[in-house]
Amino acid sequence: MKILTSGLDAGGTQLKNVALRPPADGTIRLPALFTEVPDGGRRFLEFFSVNIRSRNTRKAYFRAISGFADWCKERGLIDLWAVKPMHVAAYIELLGRTHSKPTVKQHLAAIRMLFDWLVTGQVVAVNPAHAVRGPKHSVRKGKTSVLDASEMRDLLAAIDTETLQGLRDRALIALMGYTFARVGAAVAMTVGDYYIQNRRGWVRLHEKGGKVTELPCHHTLDSFLEDWVQAAGDKMRPDSPLFPALRHGKLTDEAAPLAPSNVFRMVRKRAVAAGIRTEISPHSFRATGITTYLQNGGKLEIAQQMAGHESARTTGLYDRRHDAVALDEVERIVF
Repeated sequence: MKILTSGLDAGGTQLKNVALRPPADGTIRLPALFTEVPDGGRRFLEFFSVNIRSRNTRKAYFRAISGFADWCKERGLIDLWAVKPMHVAAYIELLGRTHSKPTVKQHLAAIRMLFDWLVTGQVVAVNPAHAVRGPKHSVRKGKTSVLDASEMRDLLAAIDTETLQGLRDRALIALMGYTFARVGAAVAMTVGDYYIQNRRGWVRLHEKGGKVTELPCHHTLDSFLEDWVQAAGDKMRPDSPLFPALRHGKLTDEAAPLAPSNVFRMVRKRAVAAGIRTEISPHSFRATGITTYLQNGGKLEIAQQMAGHESARTTGLYDRRHDAVALDEVERIVF
């Protein structure tokens, strides 16, 4: 997908056909608020292409900044230099009426970071979002739904392993549960990322932020991965995706990796078939694995290392051991 801009760079050359990959399909134009000032278009593009490496962050920040630009346009605010802190504050206040606090904070962060980038590029003199405060939001427990150990066993056991699709799905779900892998890292794996070392299967995960995590496989995961790779046969070359999309239940020579959206649908379908009523997602296996590990005496700092978190506090958001305590206490209320 291409993004077009109506602005001109400092030399008067039109900026066009710049591949940024915004969140919606089709060709769109960059917000005029940022491109119709000298050097604004180029600096705007550099913010996304040079300053932000994560594709998901680019999409989220582009949506946030475009929303602010549209709000300004609707109110006749078309001069970037005329944007003041009270404008940003009014937009954030309005956004808070319809969006969650984390979303509002993300939008403010995107606007603030872009203006910082424009200030350092001497496009504008000051950052109008610098002094604007977002809503207070403190989280002690994440919202990701989790399964208990028995539900996880039921889910894996309910998968029909007489088919290639069943073997693949079982191996993928087990990988996310036993290694705490994000779905993006799991589907990005190649066959070469599953290897033997010291007579044991290991996996190599390329997580966000450029982090590479290498972990030995739990014996159950090792067995599931081996069953899948053996069943797939010689079509699985070292550079092939470890979890490819199948065509009519069969593996093709040039199979593409499973898309995360397809993994989400697969997980929901497998959960329903296993009689699990909890609405889970691929991320649920990350939370389930961390919680089960800690319940069985695992250390938080080791879980942090396995999950690739910068902070143990982030890992703690996935720890649902206190849910069982709360349930026990609730049952003390007897009428």
